[in-house]
Amino acid sequence: MSKNILILGAAGRDFHNFNVVFRKDAGVRVVGFTATQIPSVGGRTYPAQLAGPLYPEGIKIHPESELGRLIHELGVDLCVFSYSDVSFQTVMTRASEVLAEGASFMLLGPDETMIRSRRPVISVCAVRTGVGKSATTRKLVSVLKSLGASPAVIRHPMPYGNLALQESQRFASHGDLDAHNCTVEEREEYEPHIDAGTVVFAGVDYEKVLRAAEQEAGVILWDGGNNDFPFIRPDVSIVLVDPHRPGHELTYHPGQANVRMADIVVINKVDTAGAEAIETTKNNVLSLNPQATVVLSEMPVSAERPEGISGKRVLVIEDGPTVTHGEMAYGAGVIAARKYGAAEIVDPRPWAVGSIREAYSKYPHMQNLLPALGYTPAQLEELQKTIRAVDCDLVLVATPVDLRKLLGLGERAVRISYEVVEKGEPDLRAALETALRRKNLWPLT
Repeated sequence: MSKNILILGAAGRDFHNFNVVFRKDAGVRVVGFTATQIPSVGGRTYPAQLAGPLYPEGIKIHPESELGRLIHELGVDLCVFSYSDVSFQTVMTRASEVLAEGASFMLLGPDETMIRSRRPVISVCAVRTGVGKSATTRKLVSVLKSLGASPAVIRHPMPYGNLALQESQRFASHGDLDAHNCTVEEREEYEPHIDAGTVVFAGVDYEKVLRAAEQEAGVILWDGGNNDFPFIRPDVSIVLVDPHRPGHELTYHPGQANVRMADIVVINKVDTAGAEAIETTKNNVLSLNPQATVVLSEMPVSAERPEGISGKRVLVIEDGPTVTHGEMAYGAGVIAARKYGAAEIVDPRPWAVGSIREAYSKYPHMQNLLPALGYTPAQLEELQKTIRAVDCDLVLVATPVDLRKLLGLGERAVRISYEVVEKGEPDLRAALETALRRKNLWPLT
């Protein structure tokens, strides 16, 4: 008899694990997915087009909150945990819930889930979301181009729309973002790369995504999501840690595994973190991986019209995942407000509507900031209504995508930006060159 499997996920790693491990295995039966972290994912179906001939009706996606009931109703033998950026406590709590219902619990590892590329692969991952992966990836693109390489970015999945249409996607222009009906979260990750002239590949079926990227690129740069490990086997692994959250490199899944596998560890945001926190983070990293090369980097913030912020009552809009399940109580926008002398950071909670209001209940650590949530058109509209209702002088937009254009925020909105700047030696270029030489991949061209 086949074993019934339930995959616990959040619309990303779960689909990948199914595709590469279970899709063609007639000896098991995947009876469902569960979904958490991302609103409006539960209730969908993983389509037959992607699920393959063993699943002609597709596979239903259920809310994770129904886990206990699903194990019994679907006759589940094994639950496969397949999402990221969660504490060790959360992982084992899910495991305990599963075991208490009589089923087994599993984590799939890199050897079973990483696809091999015909091109050199450099991965950028992290110990938590919101550490600065995307800014670091953009920095690495410029480094690779300066070395004569032709990189393309493959982004960790964010398939929140029509899954069948998102099987394999290529983004080279803002028109591509519109054509694929990208959410705010997708635009935040793709738009900065596009603006820098870099092609981005993403989707659901990463075997097809990788092969498409290989046709155009001499080097593949994996731009990770959350704190997940790569879907594609890296030749050089770069992992970011955050001294604003010291200790999280030890206690979050699969962030600790990333540190252990890293060739290069970047301690980011050292310009705004305390010296003791930086030292604690560095010591923790080296206790896990004493062979890693450690790079220090700053992530200074800047504003288009900094002189206009002083003395103003400001609404701060921060990157959504960073301040929701990333658990940061502040981001680049709050740092900019303080740096440029805002008189007050306005608490937006009294004006929040719909799912935005619900987010404050789910993530009570968020207070004087507004998370840029836009997973669906309806949620984007609720975000817009909330922004327009808040009583403030200025809106500081500290998101990678320019929300001013998407939401029509007008002149009272000021864009906050940030880039990675290395501090001291080695810098990213030197660390990368050393790692490539060690792997016999130098020169890249």
